[in-house]
Amino acid sequence: MATKTYLPKKDEVLKDRKWHIIDATDQILGRMASKIATLLMGKNKPYYTPHLDCGDFVVVKNTDKIRLSGNKEEEKFYFSHSGYAKGAKITSFKDMMAKDSRKVVYLAVKRMLDNNKLRDKRLKRLKLYKDDKIDIQISSKKEVK
Repeated sequence: MATKTYLPKKDEVLKDRKWHIIDATDQILGRMASKIATLLMGKNKPYYTPHLDCGDFVVVKNTDKIRLSGNKEEEKFYFSHSGYAKGAKITSFKDMMAKDSRKVVYLAVKRMLDNNKLRDKRLKRLKLYKDDKIDIQISSKKEVK
């Protein structure tokens, strides 16, 4: 007799959400972003289902202290387009870090998540801070290295 696939109820998923705190000091951006994306999707849970939003909350502190491997700090660029003719903008990594380091981490995590209806819901559970000060009351927190 075959066993049936278990799908968790929405209440179970909401009750089981945890808070993960990640210190970004001297961590490589891409490797850290892939860990964060895994936690936001809930792939670390036994009842992971692609069409359900069963991920956890993630708090990242010290985003000013991230680093890149190799020579990417000088070579990496971010491309954006306004939609108008000649509306392309190219911004270097150093300029983005000087302006707002949280956006660098946000874009790295956003581009590692699937482009579907759940991506915006998952990104709302991502909290980014430039320094050690966290102004959120967290009930059950877990430090992730």
